[in-house]
Amino acid sequence: MVSTFMGLETSKRALSVAQSALYTTGHNVANANTPGYSRQRVNLSATESFPSPALNSPRIAGQLGTGVEAGSIQRIRDSFLDSQYRSQSSKVGYYSSLSESLTKMEEILNDPSESGLLNTMNNFWGSLEDLTTNTDNIGARAVVASSGQMVAETLNYYYNALTSVQEDLRYQIGVEQSGINTIISNIQSINEKISKVEPHGYVSNDLYDERDTLVDQLSQFMNVKVSTVFPEKYGIVDKAAAEGLYNIELIQEDGSSYMPPINLISVNHTGIVGVNNIEVQTDSATGAISGVKIGSTTLQDYKFAGALTGLIESAGYVEDGTVKGAYPDMLQKLNDMTEAVVKEFNYVHSQGFVVGEPPTNGGNFFEITAGKNAAQTIKVNADIIKDPSLIASGGKSNAAGDNENAHHLAAIKSKDFTQYESGNVPAGLNGTFDTYYAGVIGNLGVDSASVQKDHSNAQILATSVDKNRQSVSAVSLDEEMTDMVRYQQAYNAAARMVTLVDEMLDRIINGMGTGGR
Repeated sequence: MVSTFMGLETSKRALSVAQSALYTTGHNVANANTPGYSRQRVNLSATESFPSPALNSPRIAGQLGTGVEAGSIQRIRDSFLDSQYRSQSSKVGYYSSLSESLTKMEEILNDPSESGLLNTMNNFWGSLEDLTTNTDNIGARAVVASSGQMVAETLNYYYNALTSVQEDLRYQIGVEQSGINTIISNIQSINEKISKVEPHGYVSNDLYDERDTLVDQLSQFMNVKVSTVFPEKYGIVDKAAAEGLYNIELIQEDGSSYMPPINLISVNHTGIVGVNNIEVQTDSATGAISGVKIGSTTLQDYKFAGALTGLIESAGYVEDGTVKGAYPDMLQKLNDMTEAVVKEFNYVHSQGFVVGEPPTNGGNFFEITAGKNAAQTIKVNADIIKDPSLIASGGKSNAAGDNENAHHLAAIKSKDFTQYESGNVPAGLNGTFDTYYAGVIGNLGVDSASVQKDHSNAQILATSVDKNRQSVSAVSLDEEMTDMVRYQQAYNAAARMVTLVDEMLDRIINGMGTGGR
C-alpha cells in the first residue's frame, strides 16, 4: 500500500533538487569571470522506485517513482585538454625566456648600425688607411688613436652590458626557483585539504580548480605530468566525480619520464608521501649553473623545458667541465676575437718604428689585462693616446714619409685569422675579423628569429588548446540563464505538486466523513 504522504515526499525531493541546481547555477554565474573556474553541474538521478523487489513486497501494478535526487555536483573539465595545454605551456615558457634573453643580446650588440662594432671597426681601419698617406700628419695619428679607443670602449661596453644581463638572468633563476617551490608547496597544501574532504564522500570542486590553476602555473616553468591517485584509506569514494590526489612528476621535453622517475609531489596508495623542492646549484668558480637538485637527484641536462630551462640555457651552465649557454658563448667569442686581434695588431705594431730619433720600435698599441677578459679590459696604450707620434707607422728606421708599417697595420682588416703572425689564435676563429664578427651577428639574428618563431607557434597552439578547454569548462551566461529558468520552473512545478497533494489531503481530512454532523 502506498503511503498517503508519498506525494509530499516526492515533491519535497524535487524542491530540494531544484533548489540545489539553482544554487549551483548561481555559483557558476558568480564565478563567470574567476580565472581557472570550471562550471559545475548537478548530476540528477531518479530515486529508487517503490516497491523494491522482495518476497513480501506489495503486489501493485508496476513500480511507482519516488522522485529525484542530486547524485553529485561535478565540475566540467577535460583532463586530456589540460594535459595538452600544460605541454604547450612549458614550451611557451621555454621559448619566451630564451627569446627575451636573445632579444636583449641583439639590443646590446646593435649591429649593423652606426654605433655598432662593425661600423666602429670600419672607422678604425679607415683611419689607418688615412695614416698610410699622411704619416707625418699628427692629426691623422690622433684619429687612429681615438678610433682605436672607440673600438676598445665599444668592446668594453658589449662585455659589461652582456655580463650585466647575464647576472640579471641568474637572479631571475633564483626568483623562479622560489616561485616554483611556492607553487609546489601550495599544490601540496591543497592535496592535503582534498585528502580530508574526499574520504567523507564530498567533491571539492573549487579546490580542484585552485589546484589545477597552480599546476597550469607550474607547467610554465617545467614540463610536468599529473596523475590522480586514490589512496586505499579513501574507502568507497565516488570516483566518477572525485578526482583524488595529484602525483606530479617532472618529465622531459619530449614527454618521457626520467629514469628513475622524479616526482615533485609524491602520492601512492598509502597517501601523500612527500614533496621535493628544487634547488638550482651554481658553480662557485664560474657562476654558471652546475645542476638542479630535486630530492636526492641532481639533473645536469636541463631537458625539462619550461621557462627555467630557457633561463639556464641563456645565463650559462656547466657541461662536461665547460661553461655553455647563449651569453657565455657570446662573451667567449668577443674575448677570443679581441684577444686575437690585439695580439696581431700589437705584433705588427711592434715591428714598425715611431717618429723621432733614435729609431725606436713601436710598443703595444692595445693593452689587455693579463688573466682578465680581453673584451672587458682592452684599451689603447695611454702613452699613444697622450702622444700619437708613438704610432709605429714606419717600416724602416725613421725614414721620412715611411708608411710601410702603416700599410701592414691597415692590412690586418683583410687578413685571415689563420694568417696571423702572432700565433696562438683561439680555436674556432675563421675568416677576417669583420667577416667573423658579421657571422656571429648573423647567427645571433637567425637564432633569435628562429626562437621568436617557435615562441609564436607555441603560443598559438597553447591559445588554441586553451580555447578548446574554455569551451568545455568556462561559464556561459546564456546557458546558465537558461538553466536558471529551467530549474526555477521545476521548483515552481514541484511547489504546485505540494499544493495539489495538500488539496488531496484536505479532501480526505476535512471533506470526507462529514455526514451526521
